[in-house]
Amino acid sequence: MTDQPRAVHLADYQPYTHRVEHVALTFRLAPRATRVLAALRLSPNPGRPGRHDLRLDGEQLRLIAVRIEGREVAARVDATGMTIPAEMLPEGGFTLETEVEIAPEGNTALEGLYMSRGMYCTQCEAEGFRKITYYPDRPDVMAPFRVRIEADLPVLLSNGNPLGQGPGWAEWEDPWPKPAYLFALVAGDLVAHSADFTTASGRAVALNIWVRAGDQDRCAYAMDSLIRSMRWDEEVYGREYDLDVFNIVAVDDFNMGAMENKGLNIFNSKYVLASPETATDDDFARIEAIIAHEYFHNWTGNRITCRDWFQLCLKEGLTVFRDQQFSGDMRSHAVKRIEDVLMLRARQFREDGGPLAHPVRPDSYVEINNFYTATIYEKGAEVIGMLKRLVGEEGYARALDLYFTRHDGEAATIEDWLRVFEDATGRDLAQFKRWYTEAGTPRVKVWEEWDGESYTLTFEQENPATPGQPEKGAKVIPIAVGLLNPNGDEVLPTTVLELTQDRQSFRFPAAARPVPSILRGFSAPVVLERDVSPEERAFLLAHDTDPFNKWEAGRALAKDLLARMVTEGAAPGPDWLDAIARVTFDEGLDPAFRALALRLPGEDDMASTLHAGGITPDPARIWAERRRMGEALARRLGPQLPGLIEALAEPGPFTPDARAAGRRALRIAALALLARVDGGRAARAAHAAADNMTEEVGALIALLEVGAGQEELVAFEARWGRDRNVMDKWFALQIAHAHPDQAVAVTEALTRHPDFDWKNPNRFRSVIGALSANHAGFHHGSGAGYRLVADWLLRLDPLNPQTAARMSTAFETWPRYDADRQGMVQAELARMAAAPGLSRDLGEMVARMRGA
Repeated sequence: MTDQPRAVHLADYQPYTHRVEHVALTFRLAPRATRVLAALRLSPNPGRPGRHDLRLDGEQLRLIAVRIEGREVAARVDATGMTIPAEMLPEGGFTLETEVEIAPEGNTALEGLYMSRGMYCTQCEAEGFRKITYYPDRPDVMAPFRVRIEADLPVLLSNGNPLGQGPGWAEWEDPWPKPAYLFALVAGDLVAHSADFTTASGRAVALNIWVRAGDQDRCAYAMDSLIRSMRWDEEVYGREYDLDVFNIVAVDDFNMGAMENKGLNIFNSKYVLASPETATDDDFARIEAIIAHEYFHNWTGNRITCRDWFQLCLKEGLTVFRDQQFSGDMRSHAVKRIEDVLMLRARQFREDGGPLAHPVRPDSYVEINNFYTATIYEKGAEVIGMLKRLVGEEGYARALDLYFTRHDGEAATIEDWLRVFEDATGRDLAQFKRWYTEAGTPRVKVWEEWDGESYTLTFEQENPATPGQPEKGAKVIPIAVGLLNPNGDEVLPTTVLELTQDRQSFRFPAAARPVPSILRGFSAPVVLERDVSPEERAFLLAHDTDPFNKWEAGRALAKDLLARMVTEGAAPGPDWLDAIARVTFDEGLDPAFRALALRLPGEDDMASTLHAGGITPDPARIWAERRRMGEALARRLGPQLPGLIEALAEPGPFTPDARAAGRRALRIAALALLARVDGGRAARAAHAAADNMTEEVGALIALLEVGAGQEELVAFEARWGRDRNVMDKWFALQIAHAHPDQAVAVTEALTRHPDFDWKNPNRFRSVIGALSANHAGFHHGSGAGYRLVADWLLRLDPLNPQTAARMSTAFETWPRYDADRQGMVQAELARMAAAPGLSRDLGEMVARMRGA
């Protein structure tokens, strides 16, 4: 690296020296020379007594002029900002004017103001506004903004409400104080898919989704999701929208999924555009969830923001929890919970168990963009879910009402958040706070004892060491428990136990020895360790009244079996095969649940499980045994699969609702299994007959998994070659489902494809990210996967450091594997670390992984 940036520490926080009372911006847009004129009304901050220099953040700006109260001043400018000495500042309030020039067309980092296929667009979270103009670019500086845009483009958008427009100009005003990271501007040749919404208090709101011409017929589901989100937030949280207009813009080049800028949400186009022909059921579900997430930020993130970036989980964890609630209400709470836990275990548990582990509220960082992680988002949501379980529905509602009342218009902290719950419910949450300040996934061991009259469960929690935190105290862990009689009747309905000590016992009256159902609903993000026989797991799969634990029993059966297959060469026996068969054909169960029950444990999940058990995982063997497991299941279910597939066919036109999506999910799962025994004959017919992308892609995956599908891939490209979002699927499918010995070669070939636009984040992720997701291919014993991914990260880093850094997490699990693989990964990390000009983003990630 060319420099060694210093870490930022939570303990060093101080309020900003000045208040920003109002911001007026003028943009004179030009691809290579955009002029930005800023007028800031400033006054000394009483929270920082004394006279202070005025320090403004600014990067990659060409300064034209600086004026205070109309007079030119000589400011000190360096690579990260501008300083105006205190002696040059008036004693009271004053207006600071700056004029800078920036080049949006050359901004390949997609941070600040940049261009995407002729459209001007901004992305300012976390610290992108400093690449637009000089400003105190920190979340605790909040001000109302007025914006004038001058450009020869038909659509000129910014935050807030429109003030006026004319040929070549438009003006916007956001009356609500906001931090700079929520600023947004879009200018381009766009068309709107529009609707109206009337709030609970009767205010009319104009809704628009802005897209490129030709895409407006794929916005209906996103608009429907937005309207349902707005109504849900009114009904469930009492939160009403507060502007006259709500705009969404779909952008092709975007580092993230979407951004909640006040009144002007900017979305990666893949999370807006959908039609039955181009989007899968998973796409529809993600669009619904992400639209809701960004809208819910209007209150949990915008009206109440975070004081500093260490408090990022305060807005993101809470908003993820809210969008999970919404999706559960819209679809199935049971299925949604299983899907959320699968993601948590795949992404966040992996993070918690490796060199990139960090608390939900970190205490230091070098580059804040590197902390938009599964720990902040998914674990942050789990912590709020635990808090809700501990205080109950009514306590949670009282606390949230108090939170919105007390902190509206403020930049809050985790301490503010917990104090609201303490004041609303009377609970002491000092110990619970450890969930925010300590990294790592707790492990909870369970023992049981029955003496003929009572049944005792004893729990012991262990909080493993993580980087920088070798020792931790006991956490408050809510453990939801139910007890079943040997005949399957529930004798203890779900009861939440509070584990607050290192070791703790709970006793229940029991005339017969019960079967425990522990951690119902996955009531805490922990690893549960308990010796359970295959017979007990099969019993719970058949009888448990808790949907999550019913699924978990089948999952545990499969993981236990697969572990024995990998380590002992065991064969799938009737206990697991028969249990899964019963679930698969149980018409009393939700088809979406049955589809999840058929999903085999993932290869990365098994590698983690084996490593936790003291076994060095062999990716190639895991792949081979998982394949053998799928073939055994296919043979067991095979005779009944054609009938199931036929029975699940949906008559009539495609609908994206949960019921129809669940039936398609089970149908496709059955089709994939059948392909293993019929050579793909049924899958090929289904692909030819498919009238929607869900079944087209599902059948294609089934073919790829059995080594077929090449003709279908050619036809797919011929049909969809001009649709960027659909072609991302085409690239990713070939790599993700390639044989491990061929995955690198397939990836290399696709990087030479004329449509491999590696500067586009979506396309880069669909190719290089797909190789990272092919567990046995990426971890191939040759090391070729490691070298290829590192090569591309180094190529991308100078242009787009954020995307390069986020995708470098492919290497975070290297300590799990054998010495040869460890050595090869370390060599690639060392090569990246030594690269000249390595970005701060990628440099920090590489350093943390090397330090494991």
